[in-house]
Amino acid sequence: MSQLQKPPGPPAAPSAPSTPDPDRPPRGPGAGAWRGDLSASVVVFLIAVPLSLGLALATGAPLQAGLVAAAVGGIVAGLLGGAPLQVSGAATGLLVVTAELVQRYGWRATCAVTVLAGALQLLLGAVRVARAALAVSPAIVHGMLAGIGVTIAVGQLHVVLGGSPDSSAVDNLAALPDQLAHPHGAALLIGAVTVAVLACWQRLPGRAGRLLRTVPAPLAAVAAATAASAALPVPRVALPDWAPQALPALPDAPALAIVAAVLTVTLVAGMESLLSAVAVDRLASDRDGTRPRTDLNRELAGQGVANMVSGLLGGLPVAGGAMRGSANVRAGAVSRRATVLHGVWVVLCAGLLASALELIPLAALAALVMAVGVRMVSFAHIKHVQRHREFPVYAVTLGGVVLFGVLQGVALGIGVAVFLSLRRLTHTRVTVGAEGGRYRVRVNGQLTFLAVPRLTRALAQVPAGADTAVELGGSFMDHAAYEALRAWTDAHRAGGGWVTLGGRSGRPIAEPASAHSCRPWTPWRNHHCTRPLQGAATAPHAVSDQLLSGVSAFQRHTAPLVREELARLAHEGQRPTQLFLTCADSRLVTSMITSSGPGDLFTVRNVGNLMPPPGTDAACDSVGAAIEYAVEVLKVGSLTVCGHSGCGAMQALLGSDHEPGAQTPLARWLRHGRPSLARMQRIGRLGRGEVALADRPVADDVERLALVNVLQQLDHLMSYPCVARRAAEGVLTLHGMYFHVAEAQTYVLDRPTGRFYAVRPEAVVRA
Repeated sequence: MSQLQKPPGPPAAPSAPSTPDPDRPPRGPGAGAWRGDLSASVVVFLIAVPLSLGLALATGAPLQAGLVAAAVGGIVAGLLGGAPLQVSGAATGLLVVTAELVQRYGWRATCAVTVLAGALQLLLGAVRVARAALAVSPAIVHGMLAGIGVTIAVGQLHVVLGGSPDSSAVDNLAALPDQLAHPHGAALLIGAVTVAVLACWQRLPGRAGRLLRTVPAPLAAVAAATAASAALPVPRVALPDWAPQALPALPDAPALAIVAAVLTVTLVAGMESLLSAVAVDRLASDRDGTRPRTDLNRELAGQGVANMVSGLLGGLPVAGGAMRGSANVRAGAVSRRATVLHGVWVVLCAGLLASALELIPLAALAALVMAVGVRMVSFAHIKHVQRHREFPVYAVTLGGVVLFGVLQGVALGIGVAVFLSLRRLTHTRVTVGAEGGRYRVRVNGQLTFLAVPRLTRALAQVPAGADTAVELGGSFMDHAAYEALRAWTDAHRAGGGWVTLGGRSGRPIAEPASAHSCRPWTPWRNHHCTRPLQGAATAPHAVSDQLLSGVSAFQRHTAPLVREELARLAHEGQRPTQLFLTCADSRLVTSMITSSGPGDLFTVRNVGNLMPPPGTDAACDSVGAAIEYAVEVLKVGSLTVCGHSGCGAMQALLGSDHEPGAQTPLARWLRHGRPSLARMQRIGRLGRGEVALADRPVADDVERLALVNVLQQLDHLMSYPCVARRAAEGVLTLHGMYFHVAEAQTYVLDRPTGRFYAVRPEAVVRA
C-alpha cells in the first residue's frame, strides 16, 4: 500500500488538458532535453548506417536505397508519426518480401509497390484501424517475424560463407551443406569477427569495457571487420554516384499479383511499426514513469507518408524498428527531435563520408543482418505462446513463412488460430469420479450449449445427497450451460447435498449450502453473505454457527491463496511500514479502505481512535506500548490517525460530562477525549476555522469533533519521545484521515491548513 502524503492545499483549476501531447517533450530544463536528444540521435545514427547498408545488400537493392530509407524514416516519420521516440528506417521484417520483389519485378517496380503500400497505410491510419490491427494473435505476429528471421539468417549465411543466396529459403537450406563444405576463407573470417564482436561487446569487463560499450555494438562490429579486412581482397560497399532517381513504374504483371505485393508490404510494415511503437512506448514509460504518449493511428499514417516519400526517392520500404527505438530510449531521448536528427546525420554521412563507407566489406554487413535475423527468433516469445497453448499457431506461421512466403504464412497461421478456437469452443470433456465418498465432476473445455447434453448426463450420475465438487476447467460459460448447472445445483442442494463449484486451479467460485448464502454473481450488500439461510435456526448458537461458517469459508476460499504469503511472513517476521490508529467501529474495515493485505499495516483500534499522552493513566499503557513497539522495534515510517463519521465515542463526549469520578471503564476511557472536546469548543469560542472539509461544509458537531479529534491525537502522538525523535530525524511522518461511512469517501488531512481533502479515484498519492 502506498504511503499517504498530505495534499499541498486546495487543488487549482487546471489550465491545460491533462492528456499528454505527443509533440511536446516532457517538462524539464530545455538544455538538458536537447542534450539527451542530441546524444541519442548520434547513437541511433551509428546503428542505422551499417544496418541500412546491410539490409539493402541483402535485398539486392542499390546500397544507397538503405540510406534513403533511414533518412526518410528519421525525418518524415519522425516529424509526422504518433510515436515520438520510435525510430523508423529500412524494415527488417520486409527483407524477404523486398528481395523477392526486386528479383521478380526489378527495382523501379519495387519502389512503385512501396509508394502504393504507403498510400494504403495512410488511408488505414486516416480511418483509424491501428488498434484493430493489434487484435491479431501475438502467436501469428511472432511466428511471422521468426519465419522472416530464419529466412534472413539462412540467406545471409551464404554471403558470409562467400557465396550468394537463392531466391527462396528452401533453396538456401538445400544448398547450405555444399556451401559449408566449400567456404570462402576471407569472407568467413570477416563474418566470424563481426559475429564475435556483436556477441561479446556488451560483456566487455572492467572500466575500459564500460567505456567501450558506449559505442553501439553494430558499429563496433563493422569497424572491427573493416580493420580485419584491410589487407584482404574481398568485395566491399560500392555506392554509385548520386543521380536523380527514375520515377517508380508498375511492373508488367497481373493486377492480382500487384495487389498481393502491396497488401503484403502494408501488412508486414504496419504490424512491425505498431508493435515496435507499443514496445518503445513501454520502455519510455518504465524509464520516465509517464503515461503512454503514442497515437497509433497517427503513427500508421506517418509511416505511410514515409513509405510514399521513400519509394519516390528510390529507398527501401520503411517501418519502425524496436531495436533502433529501444536504443533511442536507452540513450536518453526525450522527444521526436532525436529521431529527426538521426535522419539528418544519415543525409550528411551519405554526402560527406561516402568514401569511408566504401571501405566496409560486404561480408561484415551480411553477418550483421544475419545476427539480426537470428535475434528475431525469440525463445521468450516461444515460451509465451506455449504458456497460452498457441504454439501450433506460432509453428505453422513460422513454417509457412519459410516455405511459402510471408502472406501465405500469415494466412496459414490465421487459419490454424481459427480452427483451434473453434475446437476449444466445441471440444468439451466431462468426467465423473468418486474419491473417498465424495464425487468430483471435471469439465475440461468451454461450457457452451453444445456441451449441455454431456454435462447433464454426467451430473445425472451423481447420487442424491452426495458431497460433490464441480471443477470448471474452461474460461467461458454461456447462458444455456449456466442455467443447466444452476438448476442441477439448486435441486441437489434442496435434496440435502453439498455442492462446491471451482475453477481450473481448484479454487471454489461459489459457496456451499450453509449459513453463507452468497453466490459469485451476487453483489456484496445487505450482509447476505453473513446471514443464515432462510429457515435456519435463530437461537443464540446460530450466531456462533454463523461465525464458524465464515471461518470455514476463509479456510476453503482464502487460506489457499494467502497461505504461501503468510508462511513467508511467519518465517521472516512482520515488517509493516505503517501504523494505523483507528476506531473499533465495526463499519470501519481498514484493509478495505486502504487496499492493504497481510504484513502491510500495524493496526491499533480502540473506542474513539484515542491516543492518550504518555503518563496520563496506567490503564492506557497498552496503546502506548503499541506505539513504542511500532516505532522503536518495527521501525515504521508512517503513523496515521483515522477518524470516521457517526462515531459513538464523539456522540458520547458531546452528550455527557464524564467527570473524573466516573467509575465505568467506558467513562474512564472517554476522559481521554476531553482535550478534543475542549479544543473544538475553543475553536468555536474564538471563531477560528482551524478544521474544515475542503469539498463541503462540516455536517454537524459530531463530524466536527471527529475531525478535531484527529488533530488532537496527532498532537498526542508527538508527545511520545520516540515519535518526536524519529520525526525530527525525518524517518517518520504523521498523517490524519477521516472516513465518511455513508459516502464511502476518505479524506486526508493537510496539517498546515487544518483542511481535509477528499481522495479521488484517479489520484496516485506517494510518499
